[in-house]
This record gives sequence, structure tokens and C-alpha cells, in this order.
Amino acid sequence: MTAQTVVIVGAGEAGGQAAISLRQSGFGGRIIVIGDESYVPYERPPLSKAFLAGKAELERMYMRGADFYPLNQIELRLSTSVRAIEPASKSLSLQNGGRLTYDKLVLATGGRVRKLPCPGADLPGVFYLRTIADVLSFRDRLVPGAKLAIVGGGYIGLEVAAVAIKRGCAVNVIEAMPRVLNRVVAPEMSAFYATVHREAGVNIFTSASVTALEGHGQVERVVCNTGQAIATDFVIVGIGIVPNVEIAADVGLQIDNGIKVDEFALSSDPHIYAVGDCSNHPNSILGRRLRLESVPNALGQGKAAALHILGKPEPYAEVPWFWSDQYDLKLQMTGISDPGDGVVIRGSMDERKFSACYLRDGVFVACNAVNMAKDFIQSKKLIAAKVKVDPSRLADTSIALKDLAV
Repeated sequence: MTAQTVVIVGAGEAGGQAAISLRQSGFGGRIIVIGDESYVPYERPPLSKAFLAGKAELERMYMRGADFYPLNQIELRLSTSVRAIEPASKSLSLQNGGRLTYDKLVLATGGRVRKLPCPGADLPGVFYLRTIADVLSFRDRLVPGAKLAIVGGGYIGLEVAAVAIKRGCAVNVIEAMPRVLNRVVAPEMSAFYATVHREAGVNIFTSASVTALEGHGQVERVVCNTGQAIATDFVIVGIGIVPNVEIAADVGLQIDNGIKVDEFALSSDPHIYAVGDCSNHPNSILGRRLRLESVPNALGQGKAAALHILGKPEPYAEVPWFWSDQYDLKLQMTGISDPGDGVVIRGSMDERKFSACYLRDGVFVACNAVNMAKDFIQSKKLIAAKVKVDPSRLADTSIALKDLAV
């Protein structure tokens, strides 16, 4: 193992895990982590859940306490960003004018929020949710009687809606697609979650594109293509992220919906890795390439890059999984479903305890488990084994998912 200096660009969960795994797996060289935020590496999921609700202290979100890094000789360069990579000299130029050299470079640049492309999007009172600073900028506005418009009916938008309605806000969710969670779950799941939110008091507008935000010195209305003008005190936009690949593209790394890497998180440059939200990796279990925005992927790729740098290569491949907390519902998802997959419902939607299981040509490919932890855990093995199942047996909750693997 010849690397003496590893520089990690990005201090999110993927970058933080790469640094932690390097040191804990025996790397004795210099580790430098560059992050454009002022915080040590932290977990993002609580931002739209417990931290937004005021139920999680900031320190509880840190991957490791602030003292972990100096104690383990990991240099954090926070509130710092990279201007360019210079592969020929294996160096980086920083926005502050500084320079760093590396033996191995790990890009954990993550993504940035997708901005709303309409007139008035820059009015005061329009917020996004990606960082601690974002949440702190609007959390105190979540007070009884406040009118909130949420643009985007994906996981982030619905999680924010659940927190805001419980804090007494009047909440409107505006979704451009025909249903909430349109891109990620079956129509049955979309209908279930729309009903849950409406019963809680959330107004949901679907097939409604935002054409303008209006107001005098402050956002006051959200105008939609449907002709509706929805009065609001503030707006939170959650319409996805854009992977940060520009500094990689500038030096000719292969890009395709993220920085292309192999199963060890190695890019087309033998000295540069890419991990987390910014990377596009092969998944041997699913037989396709993926760019995943998930904590398990960030941690798994961070570890894979560290082990490869250490000369202990272990290919990264696992069944993708995600989760979302809304009200008393814990949604745990495994696998990747596609439009056209068959859906079998196990359990009772009325009792809010069920799983939507996805079949492709009879093969179990994904599971959305609502308050069904055993199905979530057992579904991973079915997906990995590419098990073909009988839909009638799958629907029978007296038969455990693990017993379908025959």
C-alpha cells in the first residue's frame, strides 16, 4: 500500500465513512476531508424528520463526535471548497487559493438541490432542504396557523408535510405528477399515502405544475398551471437533487448520471474514487448501474473505497434499501421497482400494516413495507436470490417471506 495522503472532497456521510473506514482499517497516512459546510460529517435523514421537528439535537446527528477527528488524526477542512482537480500532478486547487496534493482522491461531492425554474423563485420566503443551515433557516416558521406550500410530493415533501401539520401549520403539497411518490412506488402506495396525509389535514394538489411564485417583497402565492393561486406564508421546495459532477467532468472522468465507478468505487482515473450521491456504480445483484441517494449506499461505497485504497478490495454490492418516517408510519423499502411491475399487497392498508411486493415476470424484485419490519428484513434475501414466487402465497401473511424462498 503506497498511498501516503488521501484527500476526500465532501464531508457528508459518504466522505465521512471513507475517512473513518480508512483509519479504522489500518491506514497510517494522512487523511484530509474537505467540506463546504461548517459542520463535521453528519446524518442527513433527520433533517426532514426529527431535527426538523425539534426532537433531535444537532450533536446527535454527527457521525462521530467533533473530537473523534483530531484524536484519529483526520484533518477536517470545513467551510472550504475545491475549485479544480489537476490529475497530472495529483493536486487540488481550493477556492481560497490553497493547494493540496494527494496519492488517492475520493470524490464524495454529493448533490445540490434542484431549483424551481419559474418567475419569483428567488423571492424571500422560498426555502430548500438539504443541509442543517437550510432547516435552521425556516424551522421556526413552523408555528400554528402558518400557511406552508410544499412544492414536490416525494419523500422529502411528504416528510416535511407530516412534521408541519403536526405543528399546527396549514399545509398544501403541490405535485406536478399525477400522484405523490409517483416515481418510486406503485399507485396503491401513492393512494395510501395521499389518503393518510389528507386525513391528517394536508391539502394535496396533483398534476399541478408551479408556473410562478408571487408576492410583494415576500412570497405570498403559488400559481399553478391549473389556474389555482394558493396563498402561503412561505414555500419549501423538494423536487430532487442534481449530482455534483462538474469538477470530475472537467478533468475527463466518465460521467453518466453521476461519476461512473466500478464495484470498488474507482473511477476512470486509477487514483480517483467517487462515492455516495454523486457516483454511478454497477450492482451485480440487480444487474444494472445505479446512482443511489441513500444512507446505506453512501456508507457502503465509502467503506469500499477505503478498503480498495488499503489493498483489501471488497466489491460493493447490496440490495438497495431506504426508509421514510411519516406520522406513525415507518416505510422501509428494499430493491428497485419499475413501472409495469406487478404488485401484491400483504396485510391490511386499513390497519396501516402491510407490504407492497413487486414482481417482474414472477420474480420478487422490491418491497415497500409499512410497519412490517419482518417483511423488510426478509425481503432482502428474496431479492438477492431472484426468487420466483406464487402471488397467492405471497399475499398470505400467515406465510413468512423467508419461507417463500424455495
